[in-house]
Amino acid sequence: MSDTHPAGTTGPANAATTARAPRTLAIDALRGAVMVLMVLDHARSMYFGRAIEPTDMAVTTVALFLTRWVTHYCAPVFVFLAGVSAFLYGARHGSARVSRYLLTRGAWLVLLEVTVVRLGFVPDPTYRFTVLQVIWAIGWCFVVLAALSRLPRVAVLVVGAVIVGGHNLLDRFDALDHGSVDWLWSILHEPSLLEPLPGRRVYVGYPLLPWIGVICLGWSLGPWFARAAEERRRWLVRLGLAAIALFVVLRAIDVYGDPDPWSVQSRGAAFTVLSFLNTHKYPPSLLYLAMTLGPALVALAWLDRARLPAWLQPLLVFGRVPLFFYVAHLYLLRISSGILAFAHFGPSAFEPPPGHAGSPAYPLWGAYLAWIVVVVALYWPCRWFARLKERRADWWLGYL
Repeated sequence: MSDTHPAGTTGPANAATTARAPRTLAIDALRGAVMVLMVLDHARSMYFGRAIEPTDMAVTTVALFLTRWVTHYCAPVFVFLAGVSAFLYGARHGSARVSRYLLTRGAWLVLLEVTVVRLGFVPDPTYRFTVLQVIWAIGWCFVVLAALSRLPRVAVLVVGAVIVGGHNLLDRFDALDHGSVDWLWSILHEPSLLEPLPGRRVYVGYPLLPWIGVICLGWSLGPWFARAAEERRRWLVRLGLAAIALFVVLRAIDVYGDPDPWSVQSRGAAFTVLSFLNTHKYPPSLLYLAMTLGPALVALAWLDRARLPAWLQPLLVFGRVPLFFYVAHLYLLRISSGILAFAHFGPSAFEPPPGHAGSPAYPLWGAYLAWIVVVVALYWPCRWFARLKERRADWWLGYL
């Protein structure tokens, strides 16, 4: 969600816009970076890679694990920045308008997830199987934030901190403990396979509760971006380093913050380090969020400058049209992998798991090659759409 103009674009030429430029560059660049990493994750895990679990210490490799680990930054950073951007939108347009916008945009994202996005992941129009993933989660986060945005900012901060810091206390409870409302527990905290109708299965991949906490934290930090640049950067670095320290200390003592303990690995010291980094994403644990948001805040401070280096400029393009980029990359990966899978395996390529499910099943280098090709191919369409959003003020462009 980006309604501001990066420095050097055709936004209103006034003092307020100039003052906002570093903030806009940093947010858009960081969002663009995690979107690019997201393409790598999808290319490896769903469209081009082989079916090897990258976090299984018995079978993974260092390269495979790190390829997965670096993409852990995508969802937390994107949800956090969505909260920041929502606050900045409200600061410009007022609380009533931001509540309405968050409610309608959230509903729109949920609808997109179960229609357009779903078909990119699961090209089955009969809806025998549906996965509820990050766009669905962000949509509901916006809906909840539409209500919470009317509260004082400190109250939203408390809600976010309590959820992020305390939701792992709920790990001891199982959805089966909740009887007729087990589906609600699955939606809120525990990934589960639901069957709302006979023959129609829904997998909740992104339980909502911790993501609501993350978007609340992003909203609460929004006012920092009205501070002087030097002060803003200093506090972003301090908070980021504090989150990293929290991760290291809590992970080392291994008493709270993640349901999966780390252990010394028989395969050597490198895999012990990987075990230490192997935190829980579904749902995102406190340590997972500290491990990812901490470095992200430090990166945000580093990106907070009057002008980015030329080699980082393309990230601004992707970061300003994230939804367009997201949908486009799904279909480009799906179509290209399907063609190559058919060339590799013939009609059997489209058998569902444990078959190939439309993937050519290349080794890791194939996923990296597909990643580079897709990101480069999407640059020009995204630049065109970003410029369209600059030139026109149509209300519907704010939802794309």
